[in-house]
Amino acid sequence: MISSTTSVPKSIEQQVLRIISKRKAIKPRRLRIGSNLSRELGFDTVDVVDIILELERNFHITIPDEVPLATVGDFVTYVASHTPEQETAA
Repeated sequence: MISSTTSVPKSIEQQVLRIISKRKAIKPRRLRIGSNLSRELGFDTVDVVDIILELERNFHITIPDEVPLATVGDFVTYVASHTPEQETAA
């Protein structure tokens, strides 16, 4: 079985990283898949909700409140596994 992070299309990963980094003006290359948004990067609940809303808009998906999203990788994996298999708009 392929691990979730290696099977994520690069374009989706880059878009998710861009959206997360934009929220706190962090350079995307500083974000690591294992980075915890609240503990390591200083994101609060409002930041996370705003990121979720932006991801939902960009990828045309719904992210339920009960989905545990703590790390950058959680966001990337969730978006990649719930985005329809088609080319994402640039």
